Amino acid sequence: MDIGFEGFESSDFDVEIEDVVVSKVKTYDRVWKTSIGGSIDNNPIIHKGIIYFGAQDGYVYGADQKTGEIVWRFKTNDRILGSSPALFGNSIIIGSCDKNLYRIDLEKRETVWIFKTSGEIFSSPFVYGENAYFGSRDGNVYAVSCETGKEIWRFKTGGEIASAPLVESGKVYITSYDNNMYCLDAGTGKEIWRFRTGDEMINNMPFLIHRNVLFFGGLDSNLYAVNADTGKELWRFQAGKYGIGGGIPAIHKGIIYFGSRDGEFFALTLEGKGIWRFRAGGPIIAQQPRIYKDMIIFGCEDGNLYFLSLEGKELWRFRTSGKLYGKFLMHEGVIYIGSWDCYFYAVDIEERKELWRTPTSTLVESYIPHPHASFEVEVKKETHMEDAVSEEKYKEKKEDSVSLSDYHVQSEYSTTSEYKQKSDYDTSFVMFEGILNMEELPCHSDSRDLIPDSRVSM
Repeated sequence: MDIGFEGFESSDFDVEIEDVVVSKVKTYDRVWKTSIGGSIDNNPIIHKGIIYFGAQDGYVYGADQKTGEIVWRFKTNDRILGSSPALFGNSIIIGSCDKNLYRIDLEKRETVWIFKTSGEIFSSPFVYGENAYFGSRDGNVYAVSCETGKEIWRFKTGGEIASAPLVESGKVYITSYDNNMYCLDAGTGKEIWRFRTGDEMINNMPFLIHRNVLFFGGLDSNLYAVNADTGKELWRFQAGKYGIGGGIPAIHKGIIYFGSRDGEFFALTLEGKGIWRFRAGGPIIAQQPRIYKDMIIFGCEDGNLYFLSLEGKELWRFRTSGKLYGKFLMHEGVIYIGSWDCYFYAVDIEERKELWRTPTSTLVESYIPHPHASFEVEVKKETHMEDAVSEEKYKEKKEDSVSLSDYHVQSEYSTTSEYKQKSDYDTSFVMFEGILNMEELPCHSDSRDLIPDSRVSM
């Protein structure tokens, strides 16, 4: 197959890609290896004009909706990573990597109670009735009383939990590192069913149920649709090689929208058939797309907040200086979102401009491992060389197998590589993930017809 790269076309050689194999070689531990810093990775909420969010410096912040001024903050004893605040009365409930779940009074700015587990809490609590439901790295799913902080029940899974639960119709839906999606009885914690996938599953926001179909993705790169009552699989869609991590899909006018860790953003039918895909500039992790006046909005690890048409054409983008994770808050035409660059932003959608930004306690970004550190890439290729002088000569074929994990790659989405193809020509060979497409869908790239980003210099 002839491979053409944008800005790099050559007829001097013909490269045939026999196979590209991406293998997950170790447990995905990226979420546990971040360091303390000012970076933000969770889902904000709004209450009485105050935006509440957590950060990797261990603080829960309250920012004025209009100005961004920090008017409230509370300190835990470790990072607040994926866990996002949940509202209960005039208090919030949130987990920390110090292994504690906190209920914090918003007026008194003090703890009402602390519930201790045996592992870091990445899971966002889900308040349902009088109880809060969440998981811990200790492998347990917990139900605790929102009033007293006393344990109602716990359910032991076979692995660490880095999953926010969804509680709906008396059922708790949550995933585990044991590769299972669990459906539990919200009142008793008894297992109703479990669905096994091919790898770990991570998400930092509640799952999506639409018309009694539960949608979720895993690090086996599949988006699954299963019956929410029985756990029976209806269909699956493979979305790349590096998995679906942290996020959930959105559904609008009968179309499913979601992103993958390969940097591909997909539109599917409700039956799981591909319609189009858009290539972003980095992994799309821990996102739920949002729809605003026929615009699709999602964040990306390349620091951009993308705005697409419903046909998958980029309309504009807003750029921060850091990675974007988590579900952003959209309220009255304004997006509120935290970035890995240690700032929390307010962005006016209609005006396409930044309204304000506010820093956390430190502008030192938290360390986070490479997004694909748990994977190994193996490229098997064939190079055909033919002597043009005589058609009688034998056409020599040479096959090599190269492990790309043996050298340092600056970016999975870079268009340059140190790898050299050995042939009669000293020709640079460029390989990037754009060729790892599973399904030939109409594709739109972020490299064409871009409107300049709207970031306001401050």
